[in-house]
Amino acid sequence: MKERTKEFALRIVRLYSALPKSPVAQTLGKQVLRSGTSVGAHYREAVRSRSDAEYVSKIEGALQELEETGYWLELLADAGVCQPGAVAALRTEADELTAILVTCAKKAKKRMRSEE
Repeated sequence: MKERTKEFALRIVRLYSALPKSPVAQTLGKQVLRSGTSVGAHYREAVRSRSDAEYVSKIEGALQELEETGYWLELLADAGVCQPGAVAALRTEADELTAILVTCAKKAKKRMRSEE
């Protein structure tokens, strides 16, 4: 997952670099750049967490960033800044990462409940 979230961030960086220099493209692009590159940082923080509660918190932070990234990607396509096909693979990857991280959070929460 470390490599997968890093590759996701690099793909976001490449998308941002390829955007037009218009104010709308740059504004939306900076938003997707910020949220899309922070997913991996949250995941790495989760891996180094000291407790299940901290782990869940960091994973849920990554999930929030993925949700936000999906929103900005959607806006880039719907506003006509990017062709829908240009962001489709990134949106699919965001959905897949979301599914994986939701599973991670659920497992950690289940461990927490069983330790009570």
